[in-house]
Amino acid sequence: MDLDKLSAKEKMVYSALTGVIDPELQVDLISLGLIYDIKVDEKNQTCTITMTLTTMGCPITEMLQNMIKESVLSIGLRKCDINIVWNPQWSPKMMSREARLILGITG
Repeated sequence: MDLDKLSAKEKMVYSALTGVIDPELQVDLISLGLIYDIKVDEKNQTCTITMTLTTMGCPITEMLQNMIKESVLSIGLRKCDINIVWNPQWSPKMMSREARLILGITG
């Protein structure tokens, strides 16, 4: 995701999402590379997040979605829609260097 192309409000969403920690991996969703896109409408009321999960059938999908929505609504947006996509397919290479180190993934 190109941070330079995000609006000020979208950058606020991005920042808020760095506080959403995957309860299984103990790493935030941004660092895991799960957030592909953030869009906020012109009225700064609705946010649409495009994301993926590490695996299909992830047992904590609903929990993650609720955590994301709570985080987004806490910065003053009225609605948060989440689009889960599978393309591009997530891989550990999408994680930040720090996340790979935390999880002991090399390469």
